Amino acid sequence: MEIWELVVRESVRDVIARYNFYGDSGRMDDLLALFSEDAVMDMGGDVLTGRDAIRQGFLDAGRSFVDFAKRAGLPRDLPVLRHYTATHVLDATSETTATCSSYYATFMAKGPDHWGSYTDGFELRDGRWQITSRVVTVDGAAAGGMGAETLAKQGRGGF
Repeated sequence: MEIWELVVRESVRDVIARYNFYGDSGRMDDLLALFSEDAVMDMGGDVLTGRDAIRQGFLDAGRSFVDFAKRAGLPRDLPVLRHYTATHVLDATSETTATCSSYYATFMAKGPDHWGSYTDGFELRDGRWQITSRVVTVDGAAAGGMGAETLAKQGRGGF
């Protein structure tokens, strides 16, 4: 493995970690800066193209999260959303591009909520690594959780 490959791998891992941290802490501008202007994000078949559409998708998801938390009686003063990402299968395809598949798990105040995988594309643009594409797949969800509600709305219940 060459040094540039190690740099690419660590840079991509950093973007993935920042995605989770910024999203969970509500840092929308920092989160969106991780995406290229022309990024494409597929969230369960809802395909969002460009930062503005991705912003709106995150805002809609945030409203859904707040609505679920209120219905479920979750305490709002506790950390109620944490994403954990692992098992990165990362390929540095060049000094400026990479792909990565990862598993994720989402926890809420009452414990594990849903889990699945990310399939990502990355590029080095203007000196910063950015997500150019992300496909979010939900593989399963805890009964009574927000993920289970989402899957049921998609006709994918039974978890």
